[in-house]
Amino acid sequence: MVNAIWLFMLVTGIIVAALNGRIDTVTESAMKAAELGVETAFGLIGVMSLWLGLMKLAEEAGFVRALARFFGPVIRRLFPTIREDSPALGAIILNLSANVLGLGNAATPFGLKAMQELQKENPNPDTASPAMITFLALNTSCITLIPATIIAVRLKAQSVHPTEIIGPTIFATGCAMTIAILVDYLIRRRSRP
Repeated sequence: MVNAIWLFMLVTGIIVAALNGRIDTVTESAMKAAELGVETAFGLIGVMSLWLGLMKLAEEAGFVRALARFFGPVIRRLFPTIREDSPALGAIILNLSANVLGLGNAATPFGLKAMQELQKENPNPDTASPAMITFLALNTSCITLIPATIIAVRLKAQSVHPTEIIGPTIFATGCAMTIAILVDYLIRRRSRP
């Protein structure tokens, strides 16, 4: 449905520009937007490389295991069905860490790894386990303390104050994560036999 709406707006804009004799403006804007998209993507490569490299170093140095032990009590309450030695815990910690730093793209591989590990422990492979549902809720609503990707985009767009979004981001994502955890808990509690 959204694709149809975007297609309608795009075609309507092109037709209106053609009827007004300004099709050259559409072509020029399309080329500038494509160029800006490529420049922004290349600008984000550095930020992503830095944080992914740091995450890999942390994983290989054993820092992730240490984090998993440190946050074990919290994780244990959020994911009561996961074994204590589960490899999913490390991937969950890495995913949430990347999300806390505002690196959604860097968090994706860790999220996929966590889901694969959770699927291995799932007694009913055709249905998402409670741990998978909780992880998905946390992943999509995770609090972001340093929105690094957005700050990088704002820097690339030459924003006067690229970091002024930190406060509102912490507030909004904190509220989202709190609600996600509460709703997940209430639904899980209600659906117990």
